[in-house]
Amino acid sequence: MNHLVIAPIVLPALVAPFIIMVLRYHLDLQRIFSVASSVLVLCLTLALAAQAADGTVQVYELGDWPAPFGIVLVLDRLSAMMIVLTSVLALAVVLYAIGTGWDSRGANFHALFQFQIMGILGAFMTGDAFNLFVFFEVLLIASYGLMIHAGGAKRFQAGVQYVVYNLLGSTLFLFALGTIYAVTGTLNMADLAVRVAEMSAEETALLRVGAVMLLLVFAIKAAVLPLHFWLPASYSHAPLPVAALFAIMTKVGAYSILRVYTLIFGPDVAITEGLVGDWLLPAALLTLAVGAVGVLGSREIGRLVAFGAITSMGTLLISIALFTPAATGAALYYIVHSTLATALMFLIADQVMERQGGAVAAMRLMPQSGLLSVMFFVAAIALAGMPPLSGFIGKLLVMDAARDHDLVWWIWAVILIGSLVTIIGLARAGTLIFWKSHGLPDSDSDADTEADSDDLFDGEATAAPAAAPVLPLVVCFALMTALVMLTVFAGPMTRYADATAAQLFTPIAYIETVLGGGSK
Repeated sequence: MNHLVIAPIVLPALVAPFIIMVLRYHLDLQRIFSVASSVLVLCLTLALAAQAADGTVQVYELGDWPAPFGIVLVLDRLSAMMIVLTSVLALAVVLYAIGTGWDSRGANFHALFQFQIMGILGAFMTGDAFNLFVFFEVLLIASYGLMIHAGGAKRFQAGVQYVVYNLLGSTLFLFALGTIYAVTGTLNMADLAVRVAEMSAEETALLRVGAVMLLLVFAIKAAVLPLHFWLPASYSHAPLPVAALFAIMTKVGAYSILRVYTLIFGPDVAITEGLVGDWLLPAALLTLAVGAVGVLGSREIGRLVAFGAITSMGTLLISIALFTPAATGAALYYIVHSTLATALMFLIADQVMERQGGAVAAMRLMPQSGLLSVMFFVAAIALAGMPPLSGFIGKLLVMDAARDHDLVWWIWAVILIGSLVTIIGLARAGTLIFWKSHGLPDSDSDADTEADSDDLFDGEATAAPAAAPVLPLVVCFALMTALVMLTVFAGPMTRYADATAAQLFTPIAYIETVLGGGSK
């Protein structure tokens, strides 16, 4: 077996308890180990992506127990792409948190951060449905700790709401797994694919119930309307560097839909035929519409970006719901773009909040206002999917994939109008924050406005430091560069995405490799 497959999961799982037990009172050493772990995880995931690029599927059997009896990790093109994306974002976020001092505002930030990365990577690489649930729970525990990092009543309240919604999803997940196991006798994904395909129609009524419950669970994780209510408050009141990391967490729900409903309940499985498209497509269209309206109406910058994340998830899920190889290829390209663009916007929003508070309103002129306004402009174009950045290419790919669908005009209309409304909302916010503030007198009214903004975030310090740190801006520029590179190399990236989609819709190599215990 190739032990490199499990290394990206084991490394943060070892570093996190080491930080808690040995480095608990040494912040500088915590930072060194956390950054070193993130860099090494990035190198490991890049090496694994290179191995999976030719379509090879690798399986890692924990304890040398073969599937379906043991736990397996599986590396293919899709999981390789997602773990690279996660590790890139993780390194950016940990450097940003160190540069701004966010990691010093509460206890155990770096340990929780490493557990979070372990959970995300595990969810992307597991080949077992029950262990997908286990990694979901690791995500929930670590993300709750990160959400309430630095304290505050509103942050704690949002964290409780986040946990309640996700615990409901976890309970439903257990019910779904129990139902599926009762019918099939297995939870290994490859083994499930074989057994579901062999079942007669008389045996599948209960199985369809399990498939529907799973789809609801993944929809909660992906913040699909009407199951999205937890996201705006949770993400907007979380520390925004943490919210930037959470940009990949909604993609865990989207990834799970792709994996389960192409491998186990694929397009050739009669019992679940039309399940994804019939239910998910209307919900995705409404998600995009509600997200765009939320962007337009937001009066806090954190909430503005949170609704932007909902809008991007709506576009992504429209493409997934079309359930064709071409649409899935477009979805995979858009996953990379939307994750980077959403994370970038959260980090820029944090820079704005640190200088003048969280309200989308005219205030005093900020330090580095010109630089931040340019960065906000680029991030807004990316998040709204406007030319010339990769979001525009991603939306064109999604719209092109929908050309032959019965609801093509509805899909095109919602995507185009949603993009227009989103860019109007972002332009309004940028105008108020960066332009209108120039004409305000430096008077007592400014102090009152700043005090009001401070109240929104439980008294957190929002005044700019005497010398703004450079590292956070470097991280933001690095993410902007990644978006530009995704645009420049759109051709190779779309070819990789199309090849990944083709592998998803022909899962025979995945199934044979997992059940055969080899690499193909």
